[in-house]
Amino acid sequence: MLPSDLDLPRMIALVLIFVLWASYGPLLNTLGRGTLNAQLHVVRMRWMRMLLNSHRENRVFDAILLGHISNSMSFFGSATLIVLAGLLGTLTSINRVHAALMEMQFFPPTSLSLFTTYFVVLTIIVAWSFFSFTYALRKLAYSLAMMGGLNESKTQTRYCTDMVAQTAVVLTEAVKSLNTGIRGFYFAVAALFLFAGPYISMIATLAVAALEFYRQGLSTESLAIERYVNAMNALETEAEHKSTK
Repeated sequence: MLPSDLDLPRMIALVLIFVLWASYGPLLNTLGRGTLNAQLHVVRMRWMRMLLNSHRENRVFDAILLGHISNSMSFFGSATLIVLAGLLGTLTSINRVHAALMEMQFFPPTSLSLFTTYFVVLTIIVAWSFFSFTYALRKLAYSLAMMGGLNESKTQTRYCTDMVAQTAVVLTEAVKSLNTGIRGFYFAVAALFLFAGPYISMIATLAVAALEFYRQGLSTESLAIERYVNAMNALETEAEHKSTK
């Protein structure tokens, strides 16, 4: 049975969170920009090719970069697990939490069933973020094994090209899962506004989505990454022309 006070505005507020969260990547692809992670995939391809370079003797820098990524994934996963445990613990005493919050003037009157629904939605978002972080860590472990198997080669054979491409794919997928988990945190913040009312929640959800789109397409770092990728592609094209002459 649906909560009795789950009217159309509240239902729209709930659906809007999941629609914007799920359609974030496809919308960026539709607009023709793609995510920053997708743009950086070509950079990771070049990184993997450089690992095959027999003149690249010092690979400590590569290990440091991968260590930072691994530590970030582990940190987010551990922090999310703590938050998730707190939410699940709160669900066991949801009656007392609901009664305490309804005594506060700035919380609109909400039935226990609808309050529980909001809390379950928030818990699901955080749980999804947790699974995304743990899956990202697993994907990174796969990519580390694949990087370790890249042998030094002066000539780029078809097999070397395939190994480089697939290693970059797995690494990009690992970062993609990490970004999905972090993005879940943003929409979890938007879900918190469900308790303040449907219209405030809609505004918060749209603001979070707008912030995400801005950071992907119009922020200083996104424009810098786009120029970096363009310059890198131009550099490699120029090097290919010189090698064919």
